[in-house]
Amino acid sequence: MPAPSALLLAGLLAAAGVTHFARPEPYDAIVPRSLPGDPRRWTRASGVAELAVAAAVALPATRRAGGLAAAGLFVAVFPANVKMARDWRRRPTPYRAAAYGRLPLQVPLVLWALRVSRSAARASA
Repeated sequence: MPAPSALLLAGLLAAAGVTHFARPEPYDAIVPRSLPGDPRRWTRASGVAELAVAAAVALPATRRAGGLAAAGLFVAVFPANVKMARDWRRRPTPYRAAAYGRLPLQVPLVLWALRVSRSAARASA
């Protein structure tokens, strides 16, 4: 996977991380209730994680680990996407479609992150 793909992934993660701070309310609403503490703390923590992973993916020296971390992050946030789909099941069709569409989207995101990691490993070998 060439560097532009890694930089695009880093940009996606960075943009998502920034939105956790710029507009945290939608993220607060999808924090699973089973997580202890204030949802805003989880929103901030996941925003920090996305920004840190974005930096790791952007830098060639840490790209391999960053890609693996990105894949793990995409898996870790899946329960929030499930909660969103459940919470939005009675909303108008465009909202439901967006919430349900997020669920299968995690698979290509995980695969993309793994490809970036593998490519970085090959480049450093």
